[in-house]
Amino acid sequence: MTTEADLSIRLARAAFNRALAEADLATIGPLLAPDAILVTGTDSALISGRKAQLLAWKREFAAPERVIYTRTPERVIASSVEPIAFEHGTWQGVVCDRLIASGDYTAKWRQAGAAWMIEAEVYLTLT
Repeated sequence: MTTEADLSIRLARAAFNRALAEADLATIGPLLAPDAILVTGTDSALISGRKAQLLAWKREFAAPERVIYTRTPERVIASSVEPIAFEHGTWQGVVCDRLIASGDYTAKWRQAGAAWMIEAEVYLTLT
């Protein structure tokens, strides 16, 4: 299960990154569990639920100088007893090829059928 989970989650994260770059809410939605939680990196704001996160991304996408966020997984650890996994990695926010923030993150994923969905993400701003 670990190899399949690792590959599936890395592919889902790549799709999420592309969707962020392309302002594609339709792709982001199914990657988030209905009750997904996001804790932001700088002020620890809590964005709770798929709908709230999609609304937050919609606002981000409308910004005049839009930040492009990218998450880069460094490791994925799958549970051997439940259809869940942790993804650990680094993130960055770029505006016009200029790095404005970066740090570490952890995401919890849950498998539902063949798909993996994000249940929770916690970000830490380091720069």
